[in-house]
Parts: sequence; structure tokens; C-alpha cells
Amino acid sequence: MARRKLLLLLKPFDVYTVRQSNGISHTTNPLMAQILQHLENRCKVHKDAINFCQDILSKKPIEWEPVFRNNLSRPIRNVDLVVTVGGDGTLLQAGHLIDDSIPVLGVNSDPTRGEEVDMLSNEFDASRSKGYLCAATVNNFEQLLDNILEGKTVPSNLSRILIRVNSKSLPTFALNDILIAHPCPAMVSRFSFKIKSDGMPCSPLVNCRSSGLRVSTAAGSSAAMLSAGGFIMPILSHDLQYMVREPISPAAATSSLIHGLVKSDQSMEAMWFCKEGFVYIDGSHVFFSIQNGDVIEISSKAPALKVFLPPNLVY
Repeated sequence: MARRKLLLLLKPFDVYTVRQSNGISHTTNPLMAQILQHLENRCKVHKDAINFCQDILSKKPIEWEPVFRNNLSRPIRNVDLVVTVGGDGTLLQAGHLIDDSIPVLGVNSDPTRGEEVDMLSNEFDASRSKGYLCAATVNNFEQLLDNILEGKTVPSNLSRILIRVNSKSLPTFALNDILIAHPCPAMVSRFSFKIKSDGMPCSPLVNCRSSGLRVSTAAGSSAAMLSAGGFIMPILSHDLQYMVREPISPAAATSSLIHGLVKSDQSMEAMWFCKEGFVYIDGSHVFFSIQNGDVIEISSKAPALKVFLPPNLVY
């Protein structure tokens, strides 16, 4: 039997602000010194988690290769499993480079510590990594990996968003959400949208002046969508949730049409009416430009992503 191949995708260390030899490290501000110490500890915990996972993998009968996520831009192929070490951001990036044939296991390298957050709540936000989609930490990584290799644990299929601009599919699927907006947050976004089924409209045309349009998957419904007043969807749902951000018209703000669902057998068709705009995918790092008159089609018809999820999300 061929040896299993595994890609270890790592969150880089430079995402943490650490002490510098000139400037901020010499601060006399006690609060700033405390924050810097916290960030340095986060970096150390993350490094320790990477070393721990590598030590475990070295003992297993598998071929594996570590890669920092900022060094990977091509599609991931020819591996049996991707293990991400970081948080949800690292797992999301893996999802942009994987089709529906390779499963992903997320390891939360630096979970938030409730006691620490409570103790420092009057000083600064001491939250670490939420790792909502990460099934593993250093505490259960080896056992979960063994279960996967032995076929005792199976991944779940998470819906992703397919985006077409003027009938051409964008090369990246969204696992969490997309935001269609003007590149300047102070500018008004002008657009319209309607829901379609079998190519025919099944909702009224909604004309909007707002700060943009957000559409989320079930997996992403607990993130920005929830913060904006949306609701958490069952993690395995194939529906999409949409919301018009900060509508200007008072009548629009109370309309039931500015927040709703796009069912799995439906799509949303939006038309953009600003000189420039962007479609942001899973945050701010991946985006595609749009312009006046562009038609954006949004649906859940993208290939699913296979993810080993925390049991509390599935059961």
C-alpha cells in the first residue's frame, strides 16, 4: 500500500507584532509592555504547537511536508490530507487552494484562554485564536490524526460560494463569506439584486444604496454575518445567507428583502452601479475588481470542502 502523503500548512510567525531592537521595545508605557509580552507569548505558543505537530508526524508512517501559508499560492494536489496549524484564517486559506477531493484538519495552535481574557479585560483584549472550524489542538491532535489515518473519522462537506462576474467564474471559492463593496469604506455602494431559480427571478428586484452586500455560507454565518445581526445556520446547510450592509433609505432598513436566504437550488444576481468596486473573499486578502454594469452571480454550487469538524458543530 502506498504511503499516505500529508501537507502541513503553517501560519507564519510574522503575523505577531514582537519587540523590535529600535523603537517600540523600549516603551516606558506599562500597558504597551504588557501587550507586547502577550504577543510574544502567543508567538511562542504557536511555535511550540508547530514543533509538537511535527514531532507527532515524524513518528507516523506517512510522508509529510511543512509549508508556511504565505509561501503557497498554487493549488494543492497529490496529497491525501492537509493539516493546518494556526487558526481559522489558515484553514480558510487552505480552502482557497483545495478542490473537493482533499480533506482538511485544522489545528488551533493558540486557543483563547478564558481566565486570561477575564483577568486582563480591564487592560486590553487578550483573546487568542477562536479556531471555530478547527477540530484539533495539541491536546488531541495525535488521537484525531490516528483516527483519520485508520478511517475511524470522516470529514464533513462544507458549502462554498461560487462567484461569477459577467458569466465568468472567479478562480477562488469562498468558505466563509463574500463582501461586495466600494474600495473606500466611506463611499456609498450602489447595486441591485434579485433571487433566481432555474434562471428565472423568484423575488422582486431590490435597489440598494448602502455600504455593500455580504453573503455568507453556513460555516461563515457565525462570523461577520452574525456580528451584523444575522443568525447562525446549521453548519451543514447548503443555503446562503445575505444582508445589505447599512442601507441608507429608512424604508429599505425595515424591508424584509435586505436580509434573507438564497436556497441551495437558487442563485443571487447582483448588478453593480459604481465606477469601481471589489468582491472580497473570506476577508480582505483575496479580492477581485468589478466596475459599473458588471453582473455578479452568487450561488452555493461550488465544490464542497471536506473538513474534519469539532464534534460540537456536527452533533
